[in-house]
Amino acid sequence: MNITYKSPAEIASMKIGGQILGKILLELAKMACPGMTTRHLDQKARELLKQYGAKASFLGYHGFPGVLCTPVNEEVVHTIPNERPLKDGDLLTLDFGVIYDDLHTDSAISIGIGKIDGKKKKLIQTAETALAAAISKAGPGIPVKTLSHEIQKTIEQNGYSVIRELIGHGVGKNLHEDPPIPNFEADAPDFKLRPGMTIAIEPIFSAGKRGIKTLEDNWNIVTMDGSLAIQVEHSIAITEKGCEVLTKREALDPVYQNFA
Repeated sequence: MNITYKSPAEIASMKIGGQILGKILLELAKMACPGMTTRHLDQKARELLKQYGAKASFLGYHGFPGVLCTPVNEEVVHTIPNERPLKDGDLLTLDFGVIYDDLHTDSAISIGIGKIDGKKKKLIQTAETALAAAISKAGPGIPVKTLSHEIQKTIEQNGYSVIRELIGHGVGKNLHEDPPIPNFEADAPDFKLRPGMTIAIEPIFSAGKRGIKTLEDNWNIVTMDGSLAIQVEHSIAITEKGCEVLTKREALDPVYQNFA
């Protein structure tokens, strides 16, 4: 594997970029409401990037036209922002990458629009628990398999299906770097984490079966059975003593809205 290790100065820059990313995601999550379009959220993200002096990781990446990926309900990843109004009860993912000082950070959140039911609430809680479980194990000398195991265990114990084709990854000098960080233990490498590595951990799973398909726009990936899907993500740095979350999103819980 071609691992790109980061210097302390580079990790410090990534932390600034990650803080910008977290602040923008929080503002977008607070804004999102029934009747609003994901294209409006994408435009707001562009404005905030200018305000913070950062750039978008996704815009133009293999031709992607947005700065956000905005999957709703059965949409899994890579959904292009559009003019379809969000509805009360929708499950929305905001996946976002930021470039600061020529370094990338990557993060995603999933939130309820208006009032969502208990099924969607459980899906969000499981995703956040899986992400936190993996982060809690990350540190020097820890195999990637250990992170994958924690994610898979949390997802499957709650009755959901890991979407195995979509995985986490290294991040920093490029949006996607080695090593791969799968959400399924059998697919994970034995490679051990080391200080200076920066990785994006992103549980991605469905409430039904794990099958997915790509729509005609060649971007939007949805579940084959129409079941709900979810993604959450943080970029972290491996340190001498453990790890540090670079994309913290403070005070996010209130924007999960009023669960029915």
